[in-house]
Amino acid sequence: MAEEQLQAFLEKVRQLNAFVAQSEAQSELRAALAACSSHHQVVALARAQGYDIGKRWGEPIAAAQPGPSAGPGNLLDSPCPPAGEERLDLLLQSPGLRLERIHSCAHSTTSGLWYDQPQSEWVLLLRGSARLRFEDEAQARELSMGDSLLIAPRRRHRVVATDPDPGTLWLALFWTPSPSGWRNAPASTPPTGSPP
Repeated sequence: MAEEQLQAFLEKVRQLNAFVAQSEAQSELRAALAACSSHHQVVALARAQGYDIGKRWGEPIAAAQPGPSAGPGNLLDSPCPPAGEERLDLLLQSPGLRLERIHSCAHSTTSGLWYDQPQSEWVLLLRGSARLRFEDEAQARELSMGDSLLIAPRRRHRVVATDPDPGTLWLALFWTPSPSGWRNAPASTPPTGSPP
């Protein structure tokens, strides 16, 4: 464990303990905490009280401050959009293929709306977390930094929640499926015909 990660972890624990102590001392805050139904809501409530408890292991200590290599070509160098919104940055486009960086801040898909696109979509969470729901599944899926997900064409889905500031940063690849289809395998599975 690197010293910087250890210090970030210990600071998170200190802030979490202070937030718990404050909620025990203030009945209104305790009631608001009890009313939270997701990690996102707890993080937002803590942030409103001045605590930063939402960072996950490996996330930068100061995500809003780009590192020395940040710049126009850095995928993580993206100012957070206003709360409730998301910003799309087109990174690459060619016939049948589109790559986007999506930065969401406390965002959710409009109630009653489902994404239903004709392309295949692969998403990767670069920073933060999100809850994504498919129409054909009863429960939302919890995604965190490093998780990826393949979404088949016409599979209706919606964003239930993303992290508050500094937000959730996605990489999304869209492509038009070939008539013969693609073989999709988990990242840990070697491609067909490759040695194990």
